[in-house]
Order: sequence, then C-alpha cells, then structure tokens
Amino acid sequence: MIAWIRIALIVVVLSVMTLVLAPLQLLAARRGWRLARRLPFVWHRVACPLIGLRVHVQGAPSERRPLLLVSNHQSWADILALGWVTELSFIAKAEVRDWPAFGLLAKLQRTVFVERAERRAVARQTQAIAERLNGGEAIVLFAEGTTSDGNEVLPFKTALFGAAQAALTASGAEDMMIQPVAVAYTKANGLPLGRFGRPLVAWPGDVTLGPHLLAFLKEGAVDVEVVFGEPLRFTADSDRKRVARQAESAVARLLSTALQGRGPGTIRPAETANAGALASESERADIMISMGREMLQDEPAPHRS
Repeated sequence: MIAWIRIALIVVVLSVMTLVLAPLQLLAARRGWRLARRLPFVWHRVACPLIGLRVHVQGAPSERRPLLLVSNHQSWADILALGWVTELSFIAKAEVRDWPAFGLLAKLQRTVFVERAERRAVARQTQAIAERLNGGEAIVLFAEGTTSDGNEVLPFKTALFGAAQAALTASGAEDMMIQPVAVAYTKANGLPLGRFGRPLVAWPGDVTLGPHLLAFLKEGAVDVEVVFGEPLRFTADSDRKRVARQAESAVARLLSTALQGRGPGTIRPAETANAGALASESERADIMISMGREMLQDEPAPHRS
C-alpha cells in the first residue's frame, strides 16, 4: 500500500510540474531563450530524487563547446541521470516522439529525433545536430543505437558521429570535443544489484514499459554512477569510425570500473590527444576487435533508442 501511495505522489508531482513548466518551456524554445536549456535541467533535478534515483558523478562534462557526449544506454532512467548532471539535449529515434508521456517529455527536452532506418535522411539529421552543437549546446548520443542489459557496452553505430564533422564545417572551428560518459546502475536500497539484478533498471529487448516502470518505482532507491571520461579532440581530418571505436573502448572501461565499485582515481582516462593519433597498445587491441564488427555498426537498430 505504501508503495502505491508513493507512486501516486510521484505521478501527481511530476504531472503538475510538467503542466506548469511546459508552456514556459515551449515559449522559451520558440523564442530561442537561454531558459529553454535551463528548465529541463530543473525538471530532472526534482524528478530524480522524487523517484528514488540517486545520482553519483565522477569527473565532469567538458566546458568546451561544441560538445558531443557519447554514452552507453540501458533505460529511460539514463536520460534522467544525465539530465540531472548538467544542461543538455538528446538524440533519439523518431518513434520516441509518439510515445505516451515520454514523447512529450522528449519534445520539451528539445530532443533531436532521427530516422535511423532512413539513410537518405541522415544528412539532414546530421545537419540539424550540427546546428545545435554550434549553438553552444551539449548533445548526448546513445551510440549503441539500442538499449543493453547494463552489464556491457554494445557496438557503437558510427553514422551520427558525422554530425561532429558537419559542426566543424559549418562553424569553421579548428576542433571540437567528443566526450565518453558511462552510466552504471550499482545498487538498489543500498544493496549491490549485480549482473542478474540490473534488469530492474535496464530496459532491453521487448520488455513492456508499464510493468518495468512500476517495478522500478516500487523499489524505492536506486544508485547510478555517471562517469565522465577525458574528451577526445576531434578535427575535420579525424576518421569518424576510428573515433567511434575509441569512444566505445573508453565507455566500456568506464562502465566496467564503475560496476566493480572502483573509485574515480582508478578509472583510466580516455585518450586526450588528437583523435587521429595512434592509440595505446591496449586500445589498439580494442580497435582490432571492434573492426570486425564494423559492418554492423551502421545498421539500423531493431529496438529502443
């Protein structure tokens, strides 16, 4: 009974807050006001503690702009956790736009919707992302193109990394930052989730959203680690597929150390030199493994974004 009362309270508070802020957010977005970036951040700052999502941050998002944040993806909760940290927008598949409740929230967040299955639209979508990057925004790309079980990082898709090159071309800037970030769910009510407990938060495959969302809200408290790696310097001459592989390796390392409960001092930084430079020996091994999967990287994902 207490759990259901708590869930009802969450629904009421978030609904009222959304209804109050939505008109102002729509106006701010239409007028191009700075407030349009701030209000979603405020919403996430209220929503996370309300639903019991306890966010712990290691590292920090780069202050350099343009900035493309590249993250692993397990659940709708990733958006709340990342949105709690700083002001940002997301890239999501077009179907999300029509989802009940989540579609409205995505629009208010000023999400960039993409048609991954429509290759002819990639250039237009890439340009839209580039315009937002050049406007000084931090954009999050869930580069796996689908949701995982939260225990490992799936192969990164490379097509939308082209937005970084488009942003450089349009702005005339010398370089931009691509920053790896890992989202790891570690505890529920103070107890380690473990490999088999992580589906409490992860939303992979064909799991129905309603029951999954209710199970999460009933839990009470879930700890999530958001770990920022060292930014990769990206220039107009950088190979986007190579950069995608480097980012994938960095996110995988960050996720692994976070799930093992190791502190920020033990997390090995991603490569900070020019993304076109040679990787270290261990990174070369990661890249060679990833190259065997390259043919799959640009295929449209069959599941969620």
